[in-house]
Amino acid sequence: MRKKLLLAILLSLTCACSANQSGGLLEKAMNGQAQIIDLTYPLNARTPYWPGGTYTPFSFETIATIEKDKVFSGRFTTPEHLGTHVDAPNHFVAGQIPVDQIPVSQLIAPAVVINVKEKAQNNADYQLTPEDIRQWESEHAQIPTNAVVFLYTGWSDRYWDYPAYKNQDSQGAMHFPGFSPDSARFLVNERKISGIGIDTLSVDYGLSKDFQVHHITHGAGKYHVENAGNLDKLPARGAVVIVAPIKIEGGSGGPARIFAIIP
Repeated sequence: MRKKLLLAILLSLTCACSANQSGGLLEKAMNGQAQIIDLTYPLNARTPYWPGGTYTPFSFETIATIEKDKVFSGRFTTPEHLGTHVDAPNHFVAGQIPVDQIPVSQLIAPAVVINVKEKAQNNADYQLTPEDIRQWESEHAQIPTNAVVFLYTGWSDRYWDYPAYKNQDSQGAMHFPGFSPDSARFLVNERKISGIGIDTLSVDYGLSKDFQVHHITHGAGKYHVENAGNLDKLPARGAVVIVAPIKIEGGSGGPARIFAIIP
């Protein structure tokens, strides 16, 4: 199984290079000839989590120390959907695949970054439109098949300020940007993406009550990356993203280590 996984990564990263580049992208990354950007936030007691319900903060406790036990070890507790994490298709749609069954080939993908930071600064409830996507494509060419499309809203600037990040009003409603249902349909049906990602708590905007974007994308078997960091360090296109969620059997998602390689 490990040999098959390594082969899939090597093939995917090699194909990501242009024809006039010698060697695969993975080799270039290991040799320092390609830039690697970590899109993952560390997990700690300050990590933002979904407010309400049974969601709880991340917790860690030491259960063994070098001084006492000659080994350091700890125990952590976390919801699946906390910090930088993946939503599996079964998160909102019954019968769809869990996180452990997402094909590895879909977890290695061309990365697309659509920047709506200025629009989100002017309107915290901004939702990406199909027109935004077409405008992006007019400048950067059509979104490649099987891409992961990241929406950079600038909300990551608030990540470690939990009240500002969830941005709740006096009634408890959250205000942060996201994908619109129409943009999700366009990406799924017209661009055949592998997944979508965002630098906020949810791919749906904060005021959503029915989470249509989750239903549309999960219904099509697509996954999400939420609470992504460092999207501002990626080019609009050209990078390859590697998404590595924890492999919980039957899980609806889980914390993930996510990084991008820029040729």
